[in-house]
Amino acid sequence: MKKLIGVVLVSLMVIGLSLGAAAAEPIKVGKAEAAAHGTKCFTVAFVVLQGDTIVGAYLDEYQFMPKDEVIGVPNSDMLDGFASAFKDPSMVLASKKVNNAYYSNNMSRAGSTVTIADNFKAIENFVIGKTVAELQQILANTTKEAIIDVVTGATLQDTYGYLVAILAAALNAQNQ
Repeated sequence: MKKLIGVVLVSLMVIGLSLGAAAAEPIKVGKAEAAAHGTKCFTVAFVVLQGDTIVGAYLDEYQFMPKDEVIGVPNSDMLDGFASAFKDPSMVLASKKVNNAYYSNNMSRAGSTVTIADNFKAIENFVIGKTVAELQQILANTTKEAIIDVVTGATLQDTYGYLVAILAAALNAQNQ
């Protein structure tokens, strides 16, 4: 009798999980490239949407940095390949997240107390759980200057631009 009850309970749990998974909205991934922080770098934003809700976000930014101080993107050290197009061979295209310590040290000289990785993480966390429409509304109703106070933990002057990049990635996901 105990085995029968156990089998019935396990069967009901499996059926319940199957029905819940079937009812869940599909997950979509979107990507956007943007100039969120001036003209000497570029931002890459990824968003994972479930329905119209952002359930995951990722930001990184790339710029040229000193080859002898950072880790460049793959093949950025290949002078007879990818790197042959670089204007200055002493520089490599590099991720700010991968080179968090190096880039954040530069930011600290300008007065920043929050690392680039922590700033990006605060922005990523801010959008998780919001719908695309909610993010659009926030951007429409908040100035570039005021958005810094809206996103807890982010102190970047270009927080607005990073949110616009995330929105572009979310819209890309919606159009998949």
